[in-house]
Amino acid sequence: MDASKSHNGPKSRNSGDAKENPANLSNNEPSFVAFEENDPENPLNWPRARKWTITLVVSLSVFLMPLSSSIVAPELSTIQDELHMGSSLEAVLVLSTFVLTYCLGPLLLGPLSELFGRAAVLHSGNLFYLVWNLVCGFARNKGELLAFRLLSGIGGAGGLVVGAGIISDCFPKEERGWVIAIYNFGPVIGPSVGAVVGGFITQYTTWRWAFWATSIFDAALIVLGLAVMKETYPPVILARRRKRMLQTTTHAALKTPYENHDKTVGQLYRNSLIRPLQLLRVQPIVQILALFYAYLYGLMYLVLSTFATLWEDKYHEPIGSGSLNYFALGIGYFLGSQICGFFADPIYRALKKKNAGVGKPEFRVILMFPASVFAPAGLLWYGWSAQAVTHWIVPDLGIGLFACGAMISFQCTTAYLYEAFTLYAASATGAVYILRGLAGFGFPLFGPTMYQALDYGSGTTVLAVVAVVLGLPAPMILWKYGEWLRARSSYAAG
Repeated sequence: MDASKSHNGPKSRNSGDAKENPANLSNNEPSFVAFEENDPENPLNWPRARKWTITLVVSLSVFLMPLSSSIVAPELSTIQDELHMGSSLEAVLVLSTFVLTYCLGPLLLGPLSELFGRAAVLHSGNLFYLVWNLVCGFARNKGELLAFRLLSGIGGAGGLVVGAGIISDCFPKEERGWVIAIYNFGPVIGPSVGAVVGGFITQYTTWRWAFWATSIFDAALIVLGLAVMKETYPPVILARRRKRMLQTTTHAALKTPYENHDKTVGQLYRNSLIRPLQLLRVQPIVQILALFYAYLYGLMYLVLSTFATLWEDKYHEPIGSGSLNYFALGIGYFLGSQICGFFADPIYRALKKKNAGVGKPEFRVILMFPASVFAPAGLLWYGWSAQAVTHWIVPDLGIGLFACGAMISFQCTTAYLYEAFTLYAASATGAVYILRGLAGFGFPLFGPTMYQALDYGSGTTVLAVVAVVLGLPAPMILWKYGEWLRARSSYAAG
């Protein structure tokens, strides 16, 4: 196995000596500073309590940021009036600008995590978000609010980008199903909870508390993270070990399996920065998953931006009680996460056993087959029942079915990328987030106009047809040709 694709790295005959007695090494003989079997510094060997504590800290971060993105959804008309915005499109930008930089932030922060470690990126990202999100609550005009939202989204991407790497660092493939289910639950339940909270904030206090409340949450999260977070990225852990060892030896050839002394840090950073774009440009696996993921993600924010209008205009519900319907999305996401949590790992183990004990990333796409049907079916159910103004629970059930299918697809996509690209998981997910960010930014901008022109029935029918075209072929292609594509990739695991 290539050193860049293994947490343990290649072992030389001196690796054990380097760990136990570095002072006795020969200056002329190369020696790797690598993880040994059952090495306590290897995150894969950490106690389960430590692994789960770190995972939960990151999960709270990726829960807060989508919540922060959608908490303004029910408040857009209020913000528009108070800050004298010229059109509803400008108001929607308050929602969309955060989503754009939140999803594109991995282009910057993903490479940084691979150079300087997961913990540093998580803490600095949360702090950057805290500063700019806090001042959003003091914005005096639309220009300030949009600029502050744009900047806060960059910091918010910290937890998003390191989550994939932390799970890959700490958990073996056979244990990642539940971990991914919990981690991915935050990004998709967050928008629903945020919209409900935002609705009641709008009804009972000022919209500025939407920013102040999320800032308080983030400040507490920073304190918790500093207390319990440990570095999980193997190259950084081994580099720190090498630095300690060099204090007691002058062995010139002492190095880690991940080092490349022929390049400067600046060159390494530039290469890491362009890697997500390179993966998106040349890797069919990433292209397929990015398109489908981005489309479903864009639909989620389209619904978020138009949901309040449905319940206010067609169902004549107050903003606060009408925002409770956002829980339909949350329940659908919860059911989708539980389906993955219960079935993903057993399916993987069964297929691995059937394949002579050899696991494959393709075993993670099985659940995408029913999910690619749930999503468009839920859209059709939601759209036509909303147009007919049936009982409120009917469109809620439809949008819940869509959310369930979307959640399963999100988790299967993430799991596949973790296992197909291993050490480059952060860059692979960053590549997917590029299109996801553009979709999350753009879909809410045309959503209101589309529903005005086509109404809910015909509008969601168009969206459902596209979901079928993108969704049904994706798992089929990966199941049949995924291994063949990975074998021809210089980034993917063989």
